[in-house]
Amino acid sequence: MNNYLPSPADFLPLTTRDSADRLERPSMSYWQDVWQRLQHNRRALTSLFIVVALLLFTTIGPLVWQADPAQQDLEQISQAPNLGLRALVVDDFPEVRELAAGPVSPAQRLPPEKLLAPANLRVLGTAHSEGVHLAWDQVPGASGYQLYRHELNPSGPDDLGLPLITLRGTSLSYRDRLGLQTIEYYYSVAALSQRRQSPNYRTLAVTVGQAIRLSEASYRGLLASADSSYIGSHVQLEIHPLGTDYLGRDMLARLMWGARTSLFIGIVAPLIYVAFGLMYGGLAGYSGGHTDNFLMRFADFVIALPFLLFMILFKIAFGLGPGESGIGPMLIALVLLSWPATARLVRGQVLQIREEPYIAAARLMGASAPYLVLRHMLPNLMSVLLVSLTFAIPTAIFTEAFLSFIGMGVVPPTPSWGSMCNDGIRTMLSHPHELVFPALFISVTVLAFNLLGDGLRDAMDARMRGDS
Repeated sequence: MNNYLPSPADFLPLTTRDSADRLERPSMSYWQDVWQRLQHNRRALTSLFIVVALLLFTTIGPLVWQADPAQQDLEQISQAPNLGLRALVVDDFPEVRELAAGPVSPAQRLPPEKLLAPANLRVLGTAHSEGVHLAWDQVPGASGYQLYRHELNPSGPDDLGLPLITLRGTSLSYRDRLGLQTIEYYYSVAALSQRRQSPNYRTLAVTVGQAIRLSEASYRGLLASADSSYIGSHVQLEIHPLGTDYLGRDMLARLMWGARTSLFIGIVAPLIYVAFGLMYGGLAGYSGGHTDNFLMRFADFVIALPFLLFMILFKIAFGLGPGESGIGPMLIALVLLSWPATARLVRGQVLQIREEPYIAAARLMGASAPYLVLRHMLPNLMSVLLVSLTFAIPTAIFTEAFLSFIGMGVVPPTPSWGSMCNDGIRTMLSHPHELVFPALFISVTVLAFNLLGDGLRDAMDARMRGDS
C-alpha cells in the first residue's frame, strides 16, 4: 500500500509545457506561407529575380549608363557590340587623284562581247569608312565603265550588286563614299560599249576600316584641337557594349529607355483594367439575378469587339497620323477591351465565396454588405487578382511589342522594344544584333512574368498547402 501524502507543491500551477505539447513549427500567416512555398519553386523565384532586375535596369540603368538614346553617330552605323573601336583620323576634304585614259574614237570601239575585263583593279590609299578610292587600267575599245559594290562574292555578271556609277569617257577611278560600313565589300567593274555592258568583269575584295573625320573627332572631344597634324593618327571611339543601330544610336541606351515605354504600358494598363474588372465582376457576382445577367452579357459583347480595329479608330479619334506615336490610344484600347476576362474570373470567385458558411453566419449576425465585401470577399480575392495581374502584364507587353512592330503603336524616335524589332528586321541578315537584343528582352520579360504567375498560382492555392 502506497503511503504517499501529497504536499502543497503538488498543487502549484505548471509554468512550462511538456515537450509533447510544445509546437514544433511556429504558426505563420497566409502571406508568410505563400512566400515560403514560392521560395521552394526555383523557376518562380528565378523569374522574380529577373523581374526585379528588369525594373532596376529600367529605373537605375539610365542613371548609370548616361548615353543619349537619340544621339546619332554616323561614324559607327550598325556596329557590332564592342568596347570602343580605334578609328583612323582622316582629312575632311582629302585630295582625290583622278586617273584618266586617252580618248577612244568611235572607230576604235569594240562590241561589248569582245571587251576584256578591266585589269589591275586596286585601291588607292587606305580603304576606310570615309571613302574607298578605286582605280583600274584602261580596256582597249571601251567607251566607259560600270562600277558595282556587293557584300557577297558575285556569282556571275548578273549578280554584281549595287550599281555605284556609270563612267563614260576616259575616267579610270572613282571614290566610293556611299554609306560605307566596316565590313568586307566586293567591288566589280565592267567595260561599256555601245551603251551595253561587257559580260567580262573584274572583282576586288576590300576590307573597310573604321575612320573619323578630323573636324568630327575634334567636335566630340576625341582630339585636343582640329590641327592637321593629327591626320593619320588613331583615336578611341565611344564604348557600345550592345552595338549600335542603323543610325548609329547606342543599343544599350535605347533598350533601357525602350524598357520604360514597354513596361509602362505593360504594367499601367493591366493595373487599370484589372482594378476595373474587380469592381465590375464583384458587383455582378454579389448582386446576382438580372443585374448579374445584364452585366455579364455586356462583358461578352466587349470580348467580341476586334482590338486592332478599335486601335485604328482610337488613333483617328486622337488625330494621329502615320509616323506619330500611339501610346495614348494603345493604353485606352487595352483598358477598354481587356477587362472582361478579369471581371468573369472575379464574378466566379464572388459567386463561390458568398455561398460559404462563414458568409451566412456573418449575415445572421447582422453584417452589412460593405462589411462582407471589405472583410471577407476582397481579402479572399487578392490572391486571384495578383495571379491574374502577373499573367496580364506579359500579355500587355507582347501586345505593345506587336503593335509597335507593325507600326500601330510606338514609333521612332520614341524607343520601345517592339519598334526596335521593327527597325532590326531590315538588317537582321547583315547585323543580327539589332533584332536579337530587343527580341531577347521581350522574350525574357514575357517568360519571367508567366513563370512568376504560374508559381504564385501554385503558392496561393489552398488545396496545395498541405503538400509542402
